[in-house]
Amino acid sequence: MLHFLKKQLAKYKQARQEVLEYGSEVKTFEIDGIGKVEFAQWLHPSEKPVILSNSHVDFYRELAQKGGIIVDIGTHTGDTTVPMALAVGKEGLVIGLEPNKYVFKILEKNASLNKEITSIDAFCFAATKDEGSFIFNYSDASFCNGGFLSEIQNQKHNHNYELEVQGKNLQDFLYKNYADRLDKLDLIKIDAEGYDKEILKTIPKILETYKPNLMIECYKKLTPEERDELFNITAAYGYKLYYLENFEDGGLKVEISKDQMNDKKHFEMLAIHKDRM
Repeated sequence: MLHFLKKQLAKYKQARQEVLEYGSEVKTFEIDGIGKVEFAQWLHPSEKPVILSNSHVDFYRELAQKGGIIVDIGTHTGDTTVPMALAVGKEGLVIGLEPNKYVFKILEKNASLNKEITSIDAFCFAATKDEGSFIFNYSDASFCNGGFLSEIQNQKHNHNYELEVQGKNLQDFLYKNYADRLDKLDLIKIDAEGYDKEILKTIPKILETYKPNLMIECYKKLTPEERDELFNITAAYGYKLYYLENFEDGGLKVEISKDQMNDKKHFEMLAIHKDRM
């Protein structure tokens, strides 16, 4: 065991110091009512093992109907994308965005698996106000975890490795490519390391017209002013915010007031429009 731990530590240190590309290992899970589901696990030493469970799929079934559309922003390897796709089924669709070209290869692999029971369209770009090239910051030289951290006020994030990514305006992209299906848009998930509120600002017509459920986070490095702005943006579109103690395991929804946005350092949130209640 000691030899194994030393070996893993050496791999972790190497990943932090050198730009290395890691492959994947396909694992199989059994999901009730669906059967065997495959998932490509990224072999980056900092990546936690993904476990697909019935509770994950059931959670997304509460937020999106069978045949519905989900937009997953910041998919990483697809650990949320795949259970989302299982929830909406083959007749539904998950549109996944992952700007990191290294991890996107794993997302592409996961989008290609389980084709008989899922539909996933994967794209390698970030959701930004304008189209162009942008610099994202990551915590290691092999780009496991990071985001558009130059856009948050607190710059003490210890993500010192830069990666150039492509960005596109999400609202323009959706209307150009999926206009005939947006009436089925049930959920938008944003996992953007504090950039969530800026992404919400770029999709006003989507929020006003379709009122999808939103999964967003209050990132640990956000200032009180940024937390207030995140609350105000969602409230202005007619949403109520909730946090869940066990976000993907059926935890109880607890409504959040504006003065509670600073009660916890980091938390996941669900935003539900008043017309969907």
